[in-house]
Amino acid sequence: MSTVVVTDSTASLPAALAAERGVEVVPLHVVVGRRTYAEGVDIGSAEVADLLRKGKEQVSTSRPSPGELVQRYRALAQREGVDHIVSVHLSSRISGTVEAAELAAAAVRSEIGVSVVDSRTLGMAMGYAACAGAEAAAAGAAPQEVVRRVLQRAGDSMAWFYLDSLEYLRRGGRVGAAAAVVGGALAIKPLLQVSNGQVEPWERVRTRGKALARLETQAVQTAQGHCDGGREVAVAVHHLAWAERADELTGRLREQLPDCRVDLVELGAVTAVHTGPGTLAVVVSPSAG
Repeated sequence: MSTVVVTDSTASLPAALAAERGVEVVPLHVVVGRRTYAEGVDIGSAEVADLLRKGKEQVSTSRPSPGELVQRYRALAQREGVDHIVSVHLSSRISGTVEAAELAAAAVRSEIGVSVVDSRTLGMAMGYAACAGAEAAAAGAAPQEVVRRVLQRAGDSMAWFYLDSLEYLRRGGRVGAAAAVVGGALAIKPLLQVSNGQVEPWERVRTRGKALARLETQAVQTAQGHCDGGREVAVAVHHLAWAERADELTGRLREQLPDCRVDLVELGAVTAVHTGPGTLAVVVSPSAG
């Protein structure tokens, strides 16, 4: 019998990597006016960036409903040999997706076991964690061990963001503790981090060039520190509508971190709604020590 790992689309997990590792991805939703679209199915990041630039329609996001998750869990329960699901989702301090998953898990309890994991992060910090869990499951690990691997990888991962503006985070109510810098922050270039399960201020930088240089330095120093400690490290460069700068950063990181996996991954549509165009992020995710 085996365990299947499920995650949600805010992991920004590339489809090829998800398929390679056997990770199932459940979409969150982008809401445009009164229309709802499934992330990565009906709408992509480029379309969201265009909608935000035009500013003609209200754009927001919503979690998957418990019913949607129930359908996915039941479909997996029908697979031969599957007896448990580990469902890994973005931080409960950012979204209600974990709550929806817990409700769905309770609804299918008599059909299949489901362990819901609050990753307390998002993006590829969560994506790499889901992959680590899937690798453990493929090796025959028990569900409890799969959960432990996911939590360890997610807990050890770090994510830093550069945003041209905090306006989109403020609109969506996702700015968390960073609200302390909103207002005055519009005159600076905000650098944020995912910490304690939410978006928090990291540093204040006066220019875009200095902000991007700081992201690069932080990623290199952090990744090298883990490599020196004997750990394998994966690095992801996220962007929204900024492919040229993301390509440049990815190239420099690959030169400076030859022993690390460095992936270039466009942010998913749901995260894009809350960060806006002109977003660059770096995730550093070390394997278990």
